[in-house]
Amino acid sequence: MILRRALAREVLLTSFAVTAVIFCIFVVVRVLGFLRQAAEGIIPVDSIFVLLFLKVIAYMDVILPLMMFVAMLLVLGRWSRQNELTIMAASGLGLSHLLRPVAFLILVGALIVGSFSMVVGPMAVRSVGAIEHDLKSRTDIVGVSPGVFMETQAGRAVYFVEQLNKENGRYEGIFAWGSDAGREGVVLAQSAHRHTDPEKGQVFLVLENGVRYEGAPGDSVYRVINFERYTLRDRSTMAAPVKYPLHGWETTRLWHSGGPHEQKEIAWRISKIVVLPILMMFALGLGRVAPRSNRYVSMFSALIVYFTYTNLVTMACARIPNGGAGAVTLLVVVHLGFALGASYLLWCRSRDEPLWFWARPRQRTAG
Repeated sequence: MILRRALAREVLLTSFAVTAVIFCIFVVVRVLGFLRQAAEGIIPVDSIFVLLFLKVIAYMDVILPLMMFVAMLLVLGRWSRQNELTIMAASGLGLSHLLRPVAFLILVGALIVGSFSMVVGPMAVRSVGAIEHDLKSRTDIVGVSPGVFMETQAGRAVYFVEQLNKENGRYEGIFAWGSDAGREGVVLAQSAHRHTDPEKGQVFLVLENGVRYEGAPGDSVYRVINFERYTLRDRSTMAAPVKYPLHGWETTRLWHSGGPHEQKEIAWRISKIVVLPILMMFALGLGRVAPRSNRYVSMFSALIVYFTYTNLVTMACARIPNGGAGAVTLLVVVHLGFALGASYLLWCRSRDEPLWFWARPRQRTAG
């Protein structure tokens, strides 16, 4: 009982530690990408952390099986180095004694991965799509940070905003430069706000109390216009309905659709749940390292098993839209093949038998 609780506790704690390390790497990579988009004016700075959180949630169903797999390998590898598994074997407790805590870990992990794969992950993808769609439908000046000169995506205008009043959505201290047909224009305004025409579906930026300078580069004469209200029409129209990718659809919607691509997405979501118990069985068999043996060989073998298994599952799921029932059968064969391989590996390790039949000693019969 103590060993079972210790295994479950240490695997869970190690999973949290490994997950934290992977999250730090993931966060750094994603933050750099979001900062680049914020610097280009594609997204506002205050939306970075919301998008980052949703991206992490969307990838949890892929990260968690790998984390539990690695955590199991690390815990059993440490027990092997500290001769705890050897003491267990001397006491008559083999690897089969650890099947109950491993089953508990598989149950907990499957429930978490299943919830993320079927419900939470697609919900996060839809939230990210809605936020990105809303940001793309806004005018270019929304992505400008106060106190920073920002070039628009088209590269034909530069904006500068001194302050942004978040309560009423008004901009203060506006500078705008634009170029069109060889003529340049500079606009200075005290304040500005957005206005939407509901009939025509067009978005306008209304500048108030300012001046416009217009002319061609190299000319000695520029036209100066003082204005109380100056309206700039946004090139974008009213936003179209959000179109989510398949991995953002609800599982019930995918199931009722029944198309080949929808079947592929359903198979992939179910496969992420099926992969977890098979990987845990592999980890239980590969985690035990013989005394004075190289533990890096076992870890390298485990990584080969993981990448081979997940890549084959991905390839089998990708063939479903074109392969139909044959591709589904191939996916089932992949899962069953690796499940049998994990069971055989665990059976051999629990009986201290070599993996290959020809390497086993033959029993001699008395003559």
